[in-house]
Amino acid sequence: GDGINDAPALVQADVGMAMGTGTDVAMESADITLMRGDVDGVIHAFNLSRATIRIIKQNLFWAFFYNVLLIPVAAGALYPVFGALGGVPDGLHFFFGAQGFLNPVLAALAMAFSSVSVVTNSLRLRGLRLQ
Repeated sequence: GDGINDAPALVQADVGMAMGTGTDVAMESADITLMRGDVDGVIHAFNLSRATIRIIKQNLFWAFFYNVLLIPVAAGALYPVFGALGGVPDGLHFFFGAQGFLNPVLAALAMAFSSVSVVTNSLRLRGLRLQ
C-alpha cells in the first residue's frame, strides 16, 4: 500500500507491505516497508524471511541439543558413572572436581558459549545475498 486508504488492509493482512514513497500512515501500518519503489524488494523480503526462519530453527535446535546434553551433566548426571569408576579420573578433576559435579565456573562459561554461538549464527544474516 501507498496511501491512507490502504492502512486498514495493511493491518488486516498477514504480511502487509508498503512502499517507502507512500504515506506515513501506510508505512506505520505495514509489516514491511519497501524503501525503493522497486518491487524486487518483495523477493528480497521473502528471501530474507526464509533465511531468518532457517537460522531461527538452527538456533533452536542447537540450543535445545546443547541444554539437553549439558544441563544433566551440570546437575551431576555423571556422579554415578564416576562412582562406578572409583572416582573422577585425575585428568578430569579440573572439570568435575573430586565429587563428579561440574565446576560452576565452567558451567557458566558453557552457557555463555551457547549464547555466543546463537548470536554468531544469527549474524550470518548480515552477509546474506538477497539477489
